[in-house]
Amino acid sequence: MTSTASQPAPAATTRTGEPLLEVQGVEKYFPGRRTGLLGQKGNPVKAVDGVSFSLGTGETLGLVGESGCGKSTTGRAVSKLIEPTGGTVRFEGRDVTNLSPRQMRPLRRELQMIFQDPYSSLNPRHTIGTVIGAPFAIQGERPKGGTKRAVQGLMERVGLNPEHYNRYPHEFSGGQRQRIGIARALALRPKLIVCDEPVSALDVSVQAQVVNLLEDLQSEFGLAYIFIAHDLSVVRHISDRVAVMYLGKIMEITDRDTLYEAPMHPYTHALLSAVPVPDPTTEARREKILLTGDLPSPSNPPSGCVFHTRCPKYKNELSESEREHCRTVEPVIEEKRPGQSVYCHFPQVRSDLIDGEPGPIRTTKPKAA
Repeated sequence: MTSTASQPAPAATTRTGEPLLEVQGVEKYFPGRRTGLLGQKGNPVKAVDGVSFSLGTGETLGLVGESGCGKSTTGRAVSKLIEPTGGTVRFEGRDVTNLSPRQMRPLRRELQMIFQDPYSSLNPRHTIGTVIGAPFAIQGERPKGGTKRAVQGLMERVGLNPEHYNRYPHEFSGGQRQRIGIARALALRPKLIVCDEPVSALDVSVQAQVVNLLEDLQSEFGLAYIFIAHDLSVVRHISDRVAVMYLGKIMEITDRDTLYEAPMHPYTHALLSAVPVPDPTTEARREKILLTGDLPSPSNPPSGCVFHTRCPKYKNELSESEREHCRTVEPVIEEKRPGQSVYCHFPQVRSDLIDGEPGPIRTTKPKAA
């Protein structure tokens, strides 16, 4: 059998009808290392390989997957912090794929990013007032009442003391620094914020406070989020739809409830089986799906289905002819059920992986951490 090219996933229906963001077949390839005595150029690293999705106003799309799957690179390519190698990115109907940094500057008002590490994303030589006020200076905007008043208002809104305007980043805790990053992203009232694992570096109790803050800000300002994370419990609380990524591709994309209650892709099955449940009796009898082997190199991905080398279904349930099909023919991500698109030749609904409702994440009255 011959391999068929992977096609972009159909744009999912958003709750507002007209998508705020449309991503079609986006790729990001990095040059391969030079090898050998003559320094031959190696295969390109396919960090993102044909990712497609859409996002509506006020909606949250969760991007999940293990480390190295391309989540953060997808977020940076979509937000144009790095240039995509291929595909198209449309924001509010406008193709922004090939815009230069200068042409993108006005659009930065509408599209912001919160970074993973609250320690390295802030300039240690600048005061918090300067850091949060930077978007106003870059865009040449003079807020009503002055920049200082606007920055202090933002600080108060995210749970920081406005009197700490002249303090430096090292004087704040990790949770407080992440709130500073949120305030900076919120300064120009954007329509879309890419959240690149914004809580992964924080303590669990602080994670809840930051997630609750993001939800409150979304309700107040109508923000749309691309929420990148590896913690499926956090993603379940904040996302409207979830896309599961593996080796630069989307394996499954659907609404949150469907993904957690009736996932179809074997990789999603494995991820969900690893999510602990609070009942020890239930946890003891749950099936744990273990993925054996190492993650393949994105510079030399497997032929056919990129997941087949680690797929439990491929190893344990398929006939030899079916395994041959998986090895040689790349799946096309397509809608298997209404609103549920899957990259798999032999998808299977599993409803036995997570029992019960997730525990509450909201705290009574969050304090600045």
